[in-house]
Amino acid sequence: MLGRAVNAHADAQVLALEAYAARAGAAMACVFSSSAEFDAALIAERRAAGVYGPRRYRKQRLATVAGIAAAIALIIFLTV
Repeated sequence: MLGRAVNAHADAQVLALEAYAARAGAAMACVFSSSAEFDAALIAERRAAGVYGPRRYRKQRLATVAGIAAAIALIIFLTV
């Protein structure tokens, strides 16, 4: 009776090990053939989500306007 329990436990362990190996193999698979392909897909996905949007230009415009305003204020201050 003890022998059957040990055999059943060993069989269960072997099945569990095979299942873990199958899952590990699936986890190691990658749909991209290179890192450049992965990066291109990642950038395309982020662009579609709006991550690379016009906010970058707003900051640049604000800095330009602030610089022009500071230059005008300096010119007015030096001429008066």
